[in-house]
Amino acid sequence: MKIMHVAGGGDRGGAKPHILSLCSRLKENNELRLFSLRKGEFSDEAEAAGIDTTTIYSKFVLGDYIRLIRETRRWKPDIVHCHGAKANTAGVLLKLFCRSTIVTTVHSDYRLDYMHSFLRRNTIGRLNAAALRAFDYYVTVSDTFRNMLIERGFSPLKIMTIYNGLDFSQKAPSFDRAEYLRSVGLDYQDGDVVLGIPARLNPVKDLSTLLYAFARAHEQNPRLKLMIGGDGEEKDKLIELAKSLNLGKSVSFLGWVSDVPRFFAACDIDVLCSISESFPYSILEGIREGCAVITSDVGGMRKLITHGEDGYIFQPRDVNTFASYILDLSLDADKRRRFAQRLYEKASVTYSLEGMARRQYEIYEGICAREARRTSRKRDGVLICGAYGRGNAGDEAILKAILNAMRQIDPYLPLTVMTRKPEETERLHGVRAIYTFSFFSFLRAMRRSTLFINGGGSLIQDITSSRSLYFYLFTIWAAQHLGCKVLMYGCGIGHVGRLRNRRFASRILDKNADIITLRDAVSQSELASMGVTRPDIRMAADPAMSLTPRPSADADAFLAESGIPSDGRYLCFSLRSWLDFDRFDIYAQAADYAYEKYGLTALFLPIEQPRDVEPSMLTAQCLHSPCYFVDTPQDVELTIALLQKMQAVCAMRLHALVFSAAAGVPFIATSYDIKVNGFMEYIGCGDACCGLKDLTVEWLCAAIDKIMSTDSRRSGEEISRRLIELERENVRAARQLLGC
Repeated sequence: MKIMHVAGGGDRGGAKPHILSLCSRLKENNELRLFSLRKGEFSDEAEAAGIDTTTIYSKFVLGDYIRLIRETRRWKPDIVHCHGAKANTAGVLLKLFCRSTIVTTVHSDYRLDYMHSFLRRNTIGRLNAAALRAFDYYVTVSDTFRNMLIERGFSPLKIMTIYNGLDFSQKAPSFDRAEYLRSVGLDYQDGDVVLGIPARLNPVKDLSTLLYAFARAHEQNPRLKLMIGGDGEEKDKLIELAKSLNLGKSVSFLGWVSDVPRFFAACDIDVLCSISESFPYSILEGIREGCAVITSDVGGMRKLITHGEDGYIFQPRDVNTFASYILDLSLDADKRRRFAQRLYEKASVTYSLEGMARRQYEIYEGICAREARRTSRKRDGVLICGAYGRGNAGDEAILKAILNAMRQIDPYLPLTVMTRKPEETERLHGVRAIYTFSFFSFLRAMRRSTLFINGGGSLIQDITSSRSLYFYLFTIWAAQHLGCKVLMYGCGIGHVGRLRNRRFASRILDKNADIITLRDAVSQSELASMGVTRPDIRMAADPAMSLTPRPSADADAFLAESGIPSDGRYLCFSLRSWLDFDRFDIYAQAADYAYEKYGLTALFLPIEQPRDVEPSMLTAQCLHSPCYFVDTPQDVELTIALLQKMQAVCAMRLHALVFSAAAGVPFIATSYDIKVNGFMEYIGCGDACCGLKDLTVEWLCAAIDKIMSTDSRRSGEEISRRLIELERENVRAARQLLGC
C-alpha cells in the first residue's frame, strides 16, 4: 500500500511520538512517505528514524501547497493521512486537486488548540475547523474524542479509534537519579518523592491546578518534589504562581525535555491535570519507566486506569481531590509500586507500538474497501428497526448484539439504525442513526439498503397499543416493496389480541417477511395460529445471548464506585410497574427471608430508567434488611458482568432474565406477560416462573430455597450454553439474506 503522511512539522507534544512511531512501523511493509511542512526537530527526528521524509517549507505557504500537490500527483498514494491544522488545510487541497482519499488523526480538541490566542483561534483555528468537515475519514486516539466528533455532527461511519502505542522495550539507561534531580534545580534528598509532568505550558494543560494541589500536599509532606517539563505562553505566570505558593526549590521548571525516558525514570509519580486530552503519550511513557499515575478524567484514561486499583483519576480542576491523591501516594511506597506494576502489566500488552501500527493498517485496509464498494454498489448495507433509544437496557442489548453480528459478517457493511435518540445511538454504537418516525429518512435508507432487520423484542403485539403494531408492520411492508430483503431477527411474536389486528398482521408478515427467527416456542405457536406460513420460520434465541460479559474486575470497580462492596452476596431484583399490581411487599418479605436464612442482601437493578426506579423504591420501603441500588450501566456487557456477581436474580423484566441467562446465574421469574412465561418454558424452567396474579410470599421463598439448595449455577451455565448455540441461527439467517 502507498501511504502518504502529511504533518505540520511543529509537533512537539503527544502528536510527534505518535506520528514518528507509526511511520517507523508502517514503512516496514508498505511504501510510505512523510511530508513535513516545517523544518526543525520533527523532520530531523523523522529522517534519523529512517523514514522517507520530505520537508516542504518556504515563506510562501501557497507555493508550499502547490509543490505538495505536484508531489502527490506524481506519487499517487492510496491514502493521504494528515496531522495538525496546517496539514489538514493541505489535505483538503489534495482531495480537491488530486482526488486523494484523505484521513486525519484528531490528536486534540481543535476548538481548544488556540484558546490562548484570540488571533490564532479566529484564523488558523477556524480554518482548521472548516477543513476538518471536508475529510473522508477521521482517526481519533480515544473514544472520548470520537464521541466529541459525533456530538459535533461528524458522521460516525467515518470515525475510527486507535489508541496510542509505545515501545515498552526501550527504557532509559541507568543513571544517577539524585544527581539528575539536583542538576535540574531541585533540593533533592534520598527518600524524597518526585512528581513529574512534561507538557505544553498552555491553558488546556491547566498546570495551575497541579501547583495548587501540590502546594496543599506539600504542606503535609515536605518531602514532595515536582518537575515540570515544557514551554509555552503560561510559563512566566506559572513560575510566579509557584513563588507565591512558597514552593521554592521543591518545584523545578525544566523547559523542553529532550530525554523523556530519563525524565520519567527520575520520577515516582506521573501526573496529568489537563482539562482536555486525547490519549496522552506522557502517561504511557511514565508507566514504561515504572511511575505510579494520577490523572484528570480526560481522553481514554478510564480505558487504561481502574481507579483505586492501579492509579487515581480525578475530575479536572478538582484541587482538593488531586491533592489528597498526591499525599496518599507520597506516603505509601508499597502502593506506588503496586499501582506502577499493575499498570505496566496492562499497558505493555494493550498499548504496544506493534498493536497500534497493526490497528492503523487495518483502518487503511477498511478505508480502501469502503471506497471500493461505495463506487461499485448502488445498494448496500443494513437498516435496523426496533424500540431503540427509549432507555430500556433490554432493547439496547438487542441492538448491540445485532450490530456485533453484522460487523462479524462484514466489518465494512454500512449500518443504519432507526431510533428515538439518533445522536445517542451514533455515539454509543458508531453507526448512522435516523429518528424512528422520520418517514422520508427511513424510506430513503430502505432504497439504499440490501437488508431490513425488524430488530428483536416483541414488536408485533397490540397489548401496549395498536399504533405501534401498525407502524412496525408498515416498515416491514415498505422495506419489501422498496427492494430490501426482510429479516425478523430473534423476535417474540404477540400477543396480538384484536381480530382485525391479527388478520392485518398475518397478511403483512406472510407476504413481506423473508426469514423470521424466533426466541421462544410461544411465538412459534402465535405465528401458526395467525396463519403465517410463507416465510422461512426458524427457532433461535434472544440476540442478547450473544453478548460477552465484561471482565469481573470491571464489575467490581463499578460496584465500588457505586458504594457497594464487590465481595458481597446479593439477591438481585429487577422489577417494573404493571397495570394495577401493587404487592411489592411480597418481594420485600422474600428479600428479608433471603437475608436472614442465606445472608443475601437485596440489590435493585432497574432495567428501564427511570420507569423501573419507583417499584424498586416501593419494595425497599417495606424492607427490614439492608439493600443497595445500582444504576444500570449503558454498557450492556457490563450489566451482564454485574449479574455474574449475584447469587440469584428475581425479575419481572424479560431482559433481566435474558441477561441472567447470558451470565449463567440462576434466576426466578415473576411474569406479567406471556413472553416471560414463553421464555421460561423455552429454556425448561417453567417451574421457576409465577404469574403476578398468583404470586405469594410462600411461593417466592420456596423458589429461593430451591435455588440455594441445588447446584443451580451449573444448571444456569448449561442453559446459557444452549441458548448461545440457538442464537447463532439469527446470524446464519442474516448471512443467507446478505449473500455472504
